[in-house]
Amino acid sequence: MVNPDRTRTRRISLAVVATIAGLVLLFSYRTSTSGRMGTVAATPGGAPAGIVAPSAAPNPPTGTPPARIPPSGATSPGAQPDPATVTANGTTVDNGYGPVQVQVRISAGQITDVRALALPGDGHSRRINDYAVPLLRQEVLRAQSARVDAVSGATDTSLAYTQSLQAALDAAHLGGR
Repeated sequence: MVNPDRTRTRRISLAVVATIAGLVLLFSYRTSTSGRMGTVAATPGGAPAGIVAPSAAPNPPTGTPPARIPPSGATSPGAQPDPATVTANGTTVDNGYGPVQVQVRISAGQITDVRALALPGDGHSRRINDYAVPLLRQEVLRAQSARVDAVSGATDTSLAYTQSLQAALDAAHLGGR
């Protein structure tokens, strides 16, 4: 005859071991890559992302979709950019919900500003972007590269943002950053 206490103890032990194994697997899972997330090297027309004058693209107001600004190699008329400061637009990347494009400003070899030039504009995407884009900007300025973790709940935007950023860094000849 089988001892019911022994069977119960065996089942409890098995459940505890399975729970511990599951937790170990869960905590050892990496949610993002530590390497480069991807690069978009050219615009739809085939030209690389361009460099523009620092004053060429004003920061759009929060809560409204920013204007789509194509990469350009020309500076604005009469603008005299600081030779130590470079501003470059990344390529426009479609994240499945709309276009994402960023602009990076680099002074003395350091990323000093990153701003979104284009983001998906529907209500749900806008709410996600209002949360995710400031976090991505903060992480890029901290990491000084496009190698940053994706924001949870905004993976598609995060990937498109870092792809556009990498294209801007490549255009500014900081592609290895």
